[in-house]
Amino acid sequence: MNRHDPISVGQVAKRTGVAVSTVHYYEDKGLITSFRDNANHRRFHRDVLRKISVIRIAQQAGIQLKEIKDALATIPNDKTVSVQDWEKLSTIWRKNLDDRISQLIDLRDNLDLCIGCGCLSIKHCKLANPKDALSEQGPGPHIFRGELPDEIKNRHNKPCTKD
Repeated sequence: MNRHDPISVGQVAKRTGVAVSTVHYYEDKGLITSFRDNANHRRFHRDVLRKISVIRIAQQAGIQLKEIKDALATIPNDKTVSVQDWEKLSTIWRKNLDDRISQLIDLRDNLDLCIGCGCLSIKHCKLANPKDALSEQGPGPHIFRGELPDEIKNRHNKPCTKD
């Protein structure tokens, strides 16, 4: 087999250490692409091997598939990910990872202040969500998604008190 010959989904799975279903999933999500040969079999260019490695590394770092897809979109489909490409991708993800690390440290350092006070209520906690201010942003855990407004972020150094 020539090193430039396209490879089957089974070969991709075997070479990358992921299940065939994972290869299909990545393709369905637009992270990788395939084409059909004359016999209508799904085939991949070999560059997909490195792209799947990048995807797996990024996922292990906690990067969301949408972010991975957006970053990989900057690399042409038929191009193998190079060292320069990896440096570009890692630069894109570094700030996000730094922000998430900061959020986790803040959560770790302040978790016992709020939950430990006994109120167990995000609605009434002056540390996390005074007067339920975050309800205006819609449902969901805004605090843990890093969406805290500055005026609420500045309250993290104050003790939690019940209303």
